[in-house]
Amino acid sequence: MIGELEVIDCLARSDHNMVIWKAYFGCKRQEQSNSRLDYKRADFEGMRTELNGIDWSGILCGNAEEDWVKFKSTLKGVERKYVPAAKKTGGNKRKKAGWITHKAIKSVIKKRRAYAKYKDCKHPAYLAASGRAEARIREAKHNFEAKLAENIKYDSKSFFAYVRAKSKSRVRTGSLLLRNGEILDTDESVAGEFNRYFSEVFSREDVNNIPETEKMEERGCPGIETMDISLERVRRVLRKLRADKSPGADELSPRFLMHVQEEICLPLCIIFRKTLEEGCVPEDWKRANVVPIFKAGSRTKAQNYRPVSLTSQVCKIFETLVRDTIVDYLEGNELLRSTQHGFRKGRSCLTNLLAFLEKVTDGLDKRESIDVVFLDFAKAFDKVPHERLLQKVKSFGIEGNLLRWIGSWLRTRWQRVGVNGAWSEWVRVLSGVPQGSVLGPLLFLIFIDDLDEGLASEILKFADDTKIFGGVNSADERNRMQRDLDRLVEWSEKWQMEFNLDKCKVMHLGARNMEWNYAMNGLRLKVVEEEKDLGVLMSSNLKVTAQCGAAYARANRMLGLVSRTIESRNVEILIRLYKSLVRPHLEYCVSAWSPHYVKDRDRLERVQHRFTRLVPGLRKIGYEERLERLGLMTLEERRNRADLVELFKITRKMSAIPLASFFELNPGVTRGNSLKLKKNFNQSDQRKFFFSQRVVNRWNGLDDDVVRAESVDGFKKGLERMRKVKMGLLRD
Repeated sequence: MIGELEVIDCLARSDHNMVIWKAYFGCKRQEQSNSRLDYKRADFEGMRTELNGIDWSGILCGNAEEDWVKFKSTLKGVERKYVPAAKKTGGNKRKKAGWITHKAIKSVIKKRRAYAKYKDCKHPAYLAASGRAEARIREAKHNFEAKLAENIKYDSKSFFAYVRAKSKSRVRTGSLLLRNGEILDTDESVAGEFNRYFSEVFSREDVNNIPETEKMEERGCPGIETMDISLERVRRVLRKLRADKSPGADELSPRFLMHVQEEICLPLCIIFRKTLEEGCVPEDWKRANVVPIFKAGSRTKAQNYRPVSLTSQVCKIFETLVRDTIVDYLEGNELLRSTQHGFRKGRSCLTNLLAFLEKVTDGLDKRESIDVVFLDFAKAFDKVPHERLLQKVKSFGIEGNLLRWIGSWLRTRWQRVGVNGAWSEWVRVLSGVPQGSVLGPLLFLIFIDDLDEGLASEILKFADDTKIFGGVNSADERNRMQRDLDRLVEWSEKWQMEFNLDKCKVMHLGARNMEWNYAMNGLRLKVVEEEKDLGVLMSSNLKVTAQCGAAYARANRMLGLVSRTIESRNVEILIRLYKSLVRPHLEYCVSAWSPHYVKDRDRLERVQHRFTRLVPGLRKIGYEERLERLGLMTLEERRNRADLVELFKITRKMSAIPLASFFELNPGVTRGNSLKLKKNFNQSDQRKFFFSQRVVNRWNGLDDDVVRAESVDGFKKGLERMRKVKMGLLRD
């Protein structure tokens, strides 16, 4: 509830500082209907029986829109018939805890009756009833928390709902403060303001001046016009539905669809084939319920929220089929540039950072000066102009029914914003690809693919996160970098995608860097010593102390949350939660920033040290023995193992990083394993301790059957076998 906290000067001559902050409160909420469906008491067998008896081929005989309306109304009727409404609770009645069981409730009732009968808290009958009640409650909580831990990998929402239930404060989207000083304090007015702001960022496309793109024939590959929609393909996508997802404007719950997936497979195939053949998208599929998600800054400003669209789950099933077809076509013909690492198989934040730091550390080791420009698009996903996007999609050879369907899906979309159950009016979406859709990210990759054209500097992209970099050892090289920035500005004007120049920043690397100035569109870019790149804090000296501190703080906060929330001290429960919620903060993209200073290593290790002390009975024994009893490695060993696993993926081409761009094979040495790498001499610590250098000796010490494993799991098992017989294999 507290934000924008600021510590100011001391009060008079006191040694205490004054603190200013803002407290965020909720809006005045309108009376909302409590009617909802209770799927726990639903008759799913009756649903399936009724749906199996429907002649879908006879019913679905119109166009795609008509068939969709019939299909939806049929499903909604079946849902109302077999899923009862949830029981309403009184306004003053306390909500039952999620972990409570019928046995626990009965034991508490017996305890209260015993006290009412004897009016003595020390009476043997009351003490016996109280003991049984406490045992039942402990058992219920333990079983509930064990289930949370068991499902944590694919259902973290339930855990955080449990956390919120224990909190005394409720942080919701609250009142908004307008520029004129007016305060909006009702849900309806806040929803309307969000919708107004989100729709203001849409770009008004100049359709009379659409630039030419590269012709499909120039790419030298066959095009694609349609796709296969089989029962088996639809069934595979239906099996991947998740019950914790939100429904779209059509109000078809994924939980309902999951239980009748076999029965609706045929009608969905019929509708999908018709919508593709007609190139027409049902109106429900074009409507989105937008949820504002807070990013950073003041919670009272609409610009500090990101719009996420909740669209039809059925439409997402079809989007998945379209996306998979187009991805297979693009990747099979190598049509997307290798500089794009976002939303692509074998590419990730880690591959992007490794590719970047490999070239940077190599240049710095040669005493070069390097400048990096971090670029930021203004509302990138919301501003993509539709006709220009379709022009680029066509230039990739995507034509016919597929292109017509994508065009229909993009155009004439509508959205509304919901805040605490209150809804704004529907407004027309003029540009952009929906954030939260399945197909949107792929279309965005296609749209910015040609951002590289004409650039002399290196460029790397992860969706809309882009950086260009290169050596700047002379004025000519600096001018080359400036010309590249000018080209990017020209591209943004040509394709109507603005850069947020306030967030475009320059970082100077190298001891001899002249620290040249750069400008975009006449505005000088800000110079920074530290910048977050894909979730990792980059410093101008390439030291990782700041990133270690940030990772330590995040992991420590999460460990504290687990410790406060989970009452059980069962070893299995704690280890599951630690591995899923705490340790990932310490190991996110760690191969790109693995620390080599002892102080940084020890700082990260302290989090795991603190966790092992939570386990009953282990507090007074040594750290190494605690790890052995819990079956855990030190974080240092896990980082070294992560390096080897990433190198294994590169050698087996599971990663998009080419082996030759990082390593050189040493065929003259065959002792040990047949994939030995050459070790290079390095002058600087930044290069010496970077991934491509520090991993070589450890890799060369592995057995041949380990490096030749068929899978990642097989490689990890081989490492574990060697670790047991070779002391210090994964230690520095």
